[in-house]
Amino acid sequence: EEVSKLNGEISRLQGRVRAEEEKLVSAKDLFAKERADFEAQLREGAAERRKMHNVIQELRGNVRVFARVRPFLPGDNTGDNEQPCVIPKSDTALKLKLNGEEKKDYSFSFDRVFNPSSSQEAVFAEVSEFVQSALDGYSVCLFSYGQTGSGKTHTMQGSGLGQMRGIIPRAIEKVGEYKRELEGQGWQYEMKVSFLEIYNETIRDLLRDEEIGEKKHDIKVNADGSRFITDLTICPLEPTDTDAVNDVMETAAKYRTVGSTKMNDVSSRSHSVFTLHLTARHPENNQKLKGTLNLVDLAGSERLKRSGAAGEQAKEAVSINKSLSSLTNVFVSIGSKAGHIPFRNSKLTYLLQPSLSGDGKTLMIVNISPTEMSTQESLSSLRFAAQVNKCELGAAKRSIQEAGSDDEDDDASVSSKSSVRSTSGKSTPSSRRSTPAKSAPSSRRSSLQSP
Repeated sequence: EEVSKLNGEISRLQGRVRAEEEKLVSAKDLFAKERADFEAQLREGAAERRKMHNVIQELRGNVRVFARVRPFLPGDNTGDNEQPCVIPKSDTALKLKLNGEEKKDYSFSFDRVFNPSSSQEAVFAEVSEFVQSALDGYSVCLFSYGQTGSGKTHTMQGSGLGQMRGIIPRAIEKVGEYKRELEGQGWQYEMKVSFLEIYNETIRDLLRDEEIGEKKHDIKVNADGSRFITDLTICPLEPTDTDAVNDVMETAAKYRTVGSTKMNDVSSRSHSVFTLHLTARHPENNQKLKGTLNLVDLAGSERLKRSGAAGEQAKEAVSINKSLSSLTNVFVSIGSKAGHIPFRNSKLTYLLQPSLSGDGKTLMIVNISPTEMSTQESLSSLRFAAQVNKCELGAAKRSIQEAGSDDEDDDASVSSKSSVRSTSGKSTPSSRRSTPAKSAPSSRRSSLQSP
């Protein structure tokens, strides 16, 4: 009988233990759920704050600036315990540590900061909506800026067909997805691409046919202020055609001017400008729009003493630095609201004047090296980026109007005496000639619907 009582007591105690264990498991599950919900709310709140920040920046017309710190690379010749001199502190702030004779920390804040482990996909996720604006009828320009070897070309073009793809191929893919969505709403899109480089203040066609020698290219201006390049190859492109996109990227890479310096084994010696020209019509609403997406991979600034450039490379470096100085002067003038903006001081700024003068949307990604050897260049790049971030261009304007103008008007801002090249690589002289683009009366634009 005593044993039975003890067994009963043990059973009751075991039951209570099981009940308490079940309560504990339930409490842990509830805590995990509440924690997950709280973290989701934090993420949503952060996303909403970024969205509102972008809206405010857009209303102010600010140039948005992102900063990306690259990881250490084998060519940096750093030790295993080397500490980076540029340290991201949050999604919007970073710190640069200046060692040597003057030990000092510099703090900078931007619209977005990417740490060395940020993937190509994560970077593009932040610029994708910006890219899509071109399909809504805006002139969009995205710069990749920084010293030579800081990762600009990796950010813009990337490599391969997988996760290492850069902004340009991802942007084309995203445009294709958004295009399908808008076509479901009744819009009919036509897209063409061009790819050029500005080398020693000379424009070169990166999509030219191999058998055709390089031609002289000039920047011309339409009556509406839009720019076009004479004799530039324009390729019709279906953004969902992966093979065609790869063909464009490979052709451009083949002709891009690069060289080896002490700072970078594959240093871009020119600025490259990839442009997506698009026109769209909505027959039912009797509307048409034009959009432009400029993706610019700037040549890197460099100090001749450190890069070891000599001869022709020294001449290239001087031209690069002069062109970047002109870009700096443009942003400084915009930031100070000067009466005269020196757009004509370089081919690059003159070509991109429409995007930088208030009608378009502009975003700059400043690329930063983490090495101690590059701290002076990094500090200079970050100071310039901070200056750019203060520039107010004014609210961007959409290029949308009633349909009915001649089709040639849509091509006026694309090219004059251009060759239209199929993605198969064959070029034929274009029968189209540039005529001044006609802008729609302002009284019409206010009543038009957005796509």
